[in-house]
Amino acid sequence: MADVAIIDYGMGNLLSVSKAFEHVASAANIVVTSDPSAIAAATRVVFPGVGAMPDCIRELQLRGLVEVVKQAAAEKPFLGICLGMQALFEHSEEGDCAGLGLLPGNVRLFPAEAMKDEQGQKLKVPHIGWNRVQQAVPHPLWAGIEDGARFYFVHSYFAEPASPDVVAGTTHYPFAFTCAVASANLFAVQFHPEKSQAAGLRLLANFVSWDGTR
Repeated sequence: MADVAIIDYGMGNLLSVSKAFEHVASAANIVVTSDPSAIAAATRVVFPGVGAMPDCIRELQLRGLVEVVKQAAAEKPFLGICLGMQALFEHSEEGDCAGLGLLPGNVRLFPAEAMKDEQGQKLKVPHIGWNRVQQAVPHPLWAGIEDGARFYFVHSYFAEPASPDVVAGTTHYPFAFTCAVASANLFAVQFHPEKSQAAGLRLLANFVSWDGTR
């Protein structure tokens, strides 16, 4: 039985994620798997992702992973990363695609008319780079991470939760938006902790020791 199962559905930054976990938890059994039974048996589950939402949902369906992802997100410590966070919501503007519906809310494209900095200069989409993350609530995964620490982002879409109760962190580009959510045993982030140096590694280490409670 794996300590941490990283879901392989053909669309994740799997090598970087697995190497980062191996770095922070060298004694843990870390597996990258597309086997539903291995995911179901794991103590903790990581749902990474890069790419487009419609492709993500299609690949989960083709590989028979939808139900085991939903089950893991309901029952054990669960970490979503980037597209793995967006897919938890009900709907995405990307391809007008239904998500997994585990969290109420939508995923939106950065609106072109709003993408200007304070000097009126056009901001690029996708949003690529380091941004400060404001912690909206205390959480075990924030332990030892300074409020306002920088994390690395690569994305064109952002989540809009229907309820503020799930918002665990926000960032600003060029307006404030949700970049971390938490609900019971589930935690998910828009940024890439595996690419975020010390702060990101600390978050992953916190996840490995987290029992899924607040």
